[in-house]
Order: sequence, then C-alpha cells, then structure tokens
Amino acid sequence: MAALKIDAALARDYTIRKGARFRLAKFACDDAGPFGAEGKSKGKALLAAAAERLSHLQEKLAAQDRWSLLLVFQGMDASGKDSLMSRVFAGLNPAGFQVTSFKAPTAHELDHDFLWRHQIALPQRGRIGVFNRSHYEETLVVRVHPEYLAAQHVPPSLLGADVWKERFEDINAWERHLTRNGTAIRKFYLHLSHEEQARQFLERIDDPSKHWKYNAGDVAERQHWDAYMQAYEATIRATATEHAPWVVVPSDRRWFGRLVVASAVIEALESLDLAYPEPDEKTRVAMTTQRAELQADLDAA
Repeated sequence: MAALKIDAALARDYTIRKGARFRLAKFACDDAGPFGAEGKSKGKALLAAAAERLSHLQEKLAAQDRWSLLLVFQGMDASGKDSLMSRVFAGLNPAGFQVTSFKAPTAHELDHDFLWRHQIALPQRGRIGVFNRSHYEETLVVRVHPEYLAAQHVPPSLLGADVWKERFEDINAWERHLTRNGTAIRKFYLHLSHEEQARQFLERIDDPSKHWKYNAGDVAERQHWDAYMQAYEATIRATATEHAPWVVVPSDRRWFGRLVVASAVIEALESLDLAYPEPDEKTRVAMTTQRAELQADLDAA
C-alpha cells in the first residue's frame, strides 16, 4: 500500500499548474527523483504496483461512466513516447483505452479549424484517451516552421503578430470547456536532452532491429533544437493551468520517466472520486431473487 501512495505523489514535483514563472532549465532531463541513478530495479517494482492500481481505477472510471480522462503526450523525436505508453498502460483494458496518433494534417483536416480533428478524437465518458502528439503541435512545430501555418488556409488577415498568443487563448478556453464537461486532462512533456537524442538516433542506425524507426528528417530537425526548446517553454508557460496541468517528464532515464507518468495518471484518476454505481431498488430485488434461484440450481446439481 505504501508503494501505491508513493506512486500517487511522485509526479507532484514535476507538475506545472501555474505556468507564469515556468523555466525549462529548472528541470533536469536525467533526474531520477528519490531513487537515484541506481534506482532502476526499485522503479520497475513501483511501476508494476502502479499498473495494478491503474487497472483498478480504470474499471471504476468505466463503471461510473461520468468522467473521461485525456492524456496528451508531446516530446522531441526519440523521447520515448511509444515505449512509455506501452509499459505504463500495459495493464489497462483495451476496451476502455484509446490512442490517437496525430500526423501532419490532411487536406480535409486543413479545411477545418486547428482544433477540429482533436475534438472528434476525444475519449467518451468512462474511457481513457491518449493523444500521441496533439493540438500543441500548432504552437510547437508550426511555430518553428511558420511555412506550415501559411498552408492552413486561414485568412491572412487573421495571422497577425498575436497569432501564438491567440492560439494559447483558444487552447486554454477549449481545455477549460472540456474539464467543465467531465474530461479530466493531464499533459506530458517528455524532457529529453540533446545528447540523449543523439544516442537514441545512433542506436537506430547501428541496431538492424531498429532501422524501421530511422528517419533522416528526424535527425535533420536537430538543427532547430533551440527553437523547439523556446517553443516548449513558451507553450507550457502559457497553457499550464490548475484544470489542465503539464507534467515535465525526465526522459533520459526512461524507467523514471515512466514512473512519473504513472504517478500523474493515478493522481488524476483518484482526484475524480470514482466509485462503483449502486444498483437501484428494482435491480436489488432482481438480484436477491435471482441469487436464490442460482444457488438453488447449484444445490440441486
């Protein structure tokens, strides 16, 4: 039980609820929290305990059918989003769990506002939904590459000097709307160092089993690293709120980053006061009657 309590609290030091003074430099990519650099084995044990807790909470979420949970994942290439999700959420029931991976928008999607394709991918009540990349690409990659903004068919008169400020306002209003209607939100930035990304890319080149992950464009994008870090800092500063906080996940030590994510998801679900619904009077009467019938069948067998 103590391990589960640690899991639920671990992410607090990495959670940003008021972004005004946020500085990315205050967070270490290779942080290992209270476990230290040699805490990998203990971290794995805690993650296994967290997986059991997540499974139990997911069942309550589905049974209650009132809330949904949206988890947003952003990070530089090779920050480990896919492997993190496969391990942290391995114990969840797939019937109540969905992952949407957002690629470059299609022509059809570009003929709608930038939030449209994300709105239609939201999880239903009782479900957990993951956005693997998300609406925040609009304040990250699009900001670093403004030519993408020019291709969005937005009237030029609406793309003035305040376009990023306006997009932050739109995102905050949208997330506020979602939380007011029963969708809890947690947003995760996988904080990877420039050096660790290089090591990950080298591994993709040197290991034949990982060649399928290699993309020359990902490596070329490293030349924009500083611009991306500035964009992430500005985005988190402008959109970290009490109702939709960001979690800065140390990602050089992947075992610890997974534990931070599990901790934050447990905290989010436990904050919803989930409970199994009570049967109504008609159902209780039917249960009593049918229990007697079923027991009689067993006794007669």
